[in-house]
Amino acid sequence: MWIIALKVLAATTAGTFVSALLACLPALHVYNVASFILVFHGLVQHTWFGEPVILMPFMMGLIVGYATVNTVPSVFLGAPDESAMLMVFPTQKYLMQGRGYEATVLTGIGSLGGVVCLLLVALVLPKGLPVLRTVLSPHYYWILVLVLSYMILSEFPKGGDRGATRTARFLDAWKSLAAGIATALLSGWLGFILLRKPLISVESAFMNIMPAFVGLFGVPWVIQNIISGTDVPKQHTPASVDCTSFAVFRGVSAGFLGGFFAAYTPIITGGIGGLLAGHATAQNDERSFIISQGASKFVYYVGAFLLFFVPAAVLSRGGLANMMRVFYVPRGYHDYAMILAALAFSGAMSFVMLLGLARVAIWFVQRVNYRYASYATLLFMVSLVTGLTGLPGLFIMIVSTGIGMIPVLYHSRRSHCMCVLLIPVALDMAGYGQAVATWMGLG
Repeated sequence: MWIIALKVLAATTAGTFVSALLACLPALHVYNVASFILVFHGLVQHTWFGEPVILMPFMMGLIVGYATVNTVPSVFLGAPDESAMLMVFPTQKYLMQGRGYEATVLTGIGSLGGVVCLLLVALVLPKGLPVLRTVLSPHYYWILVLVLSYMILSEFPKGGDRGATRTARFLDAWKSLAAGIATALLSGWLGFILLRKPLISVESAFMNIMPAFVGLFGVPWVIQNIISGTDVPKQHTPASVDCTSFAVFRGVSAGFLGGFFAAYTPIITGGIGGLLAGHATAQNDERSFIISQGASKFVYYVGAFLLFFVPAAVLSRGGLANMMRVFYVPRGYHDYAMILAALAFSGAMSFVMLLGLARVAIWFVQRVNYRYASYATLLFMVSLVTGLTGLPGLFIMIVSTGIGMIPVLYHSRRSHCMCVLLIPVALDMAGYGQAVATWMGLG
């Protein structure tokens, strides 16, 4: 038994360490790393690495390390993934106040809270999850439509005080809302094309959506950094964070609810979960908001993978679980307990690594011109997309960047870019997807 425990511990440590380092590279998503590992699974499945007690804890460490540490490029390099984009604005504000380290620690506190919440809810998941699935399964498409409607309706008109005439002031007020609607529709149109007529070659088909996400969420922010030419002020690394226990509780609880909703509901992403959590916390307390975003992001990624191991449920939610089900079937409570132990250990280890890597990032941005760092980040994104998906992927990224720049230029929510998946899947679930695809000439 102790040999198995040592294997689980070693695999969890290795997965956490690898993903924590890779998470610092902008635009490199954990699902891309996991897909490369699983592509070569056939070569290692009869070796020690192919053993479930090695591979499963390694993957849990991989997802936990990424969900915790990918805060670093979001805060210091301005290259968020879709699950972190709502967190970018307050953390960037902290960065420009010399408090980037504090913002990173707050998101780490949210991640630790997510670990605790997942371990607590894991006690009731084996009994409660089958009931929840039975109740909600017939209504998923209504849920998606309601979420989509909420995203649009919550984009309140801004401005309205510029212009000599009443019409000019009206147009000024509704400019951001119109930009949000245009972003949602264009993203949905792009999603239909990518899902119905993939441009990526068969060899790279598992990365079909990756160039779109890089273009929608990563590149626009880096371009904004380059254009603005902002210099990062001197950063401070305080010994403690000024945050009340109530703010932590409020942020973690809201983040957990939003993240778990995203983890459980098909196609709902961490960005949408973060939007819901943010609306529950953002109005009064920036600290609660940042904590909630850290918790939501963590629970979205890790919770979706955890659901795959719940006995009597075995739900495939999230990219990693969908990849894993081809190679592995969980074996009841034994594997469930193993993966929970890996989650607890990796969560603690990731938080410690987050603090150290944040200090390294501070050292980097204070010695390298921020615009040069943004150029390097953009070059890395372009090279990554081109290397993995070729010229078709680069073309998709360029088109997606054009759509992703609309919220940047007109100050609307970037969450509307998530309609790249939400709209086509919601229409498919409602039974109208094929009709719309035919109207678009794709079916």
